[in-house]
Amino acid sequence: MNAVARFWDSTIGKKVVMAVTGIIGVLFTIGHMAGNLTMFKGQQAMHDYAMLLRISPPLLWAIRLGLLAAVALHVVAAYQLTMRSRAARGSKYAKHEPQVSTLSSRTIRIGGVILLAFIVYHLLDLTLGYLNPGFVHLDPYRNLVASLGNPLVAVFYVLAVGFLGMHLHHGVWSMVRTLGLARPTPRPLHRRLSIAIAAVVAGGFMIIPFGVLFGVFKPVAPLPLEERTDVPAAVSTR
Repeated sequence: MNAVARFWDSTIGKKVVMAVTGIIGVLFTIGHMAGNLTMFKGQQAMHDYAMLLRISPPLLWAIRLGLLAAVALHVVAAYQLTMRSRAARGSKYAKHEPQVSTLSSRTIRIGGVILLAFIVYHLLDLTLGYLNPGFVHLDPYRNLVASLGNPLVAVFYVLAVGFLGMHLHHGVWSMVRTLGLARPTPRPLHRRLSIAIAAVVAGGFMIIPFGVLFGVFKPVAPLPLEERTDVPAAVSTR
């Protein structure tokens, strides 16, 4: 067995993989949240933001594939650690009582499942457009308003973002501890940092569905085809 396989097979190796892929996820969610807030600048600004991400198609696809790999590794490592933990406890314990427990830690697994389902739905809705009514390529403002104008979708979005906040709260301080980046202290800075990151990211994402439901962001006509500069002449919607 080579060094990489031994590292992956070890418990600490899986925890380190979760921590590193978690950092990638945190950076992505912060950037994605900041990009979403371009909604306040209007439809054209959101289009320009979408175009900015397409300056280099090879780089864009490298980022996409890297993110998918990070999510896959994170999910697999989390599942295997959970199964390993259950097997180690065995059946002699009727009930497991954690020594330190928070709402974020107690909901980390169910939250992870909901987030995974949301990621799949989000891609089908706003990236591929299969679930978005009248999807228009490179018109994210119009597509977001069309999607979140459905109250059920908006509620699902808010629910998922709420679990994202709790996931970040638990994950940020956990990854710092796993990577040994902070010394033990009664009032660790990384716990306060995890609360701040979770609150800012969750709040930033939640503004959008509430803004749609309360009419801050209103339905708009699609941008004219000639203004969506990445769209081939023969393509009008996808």
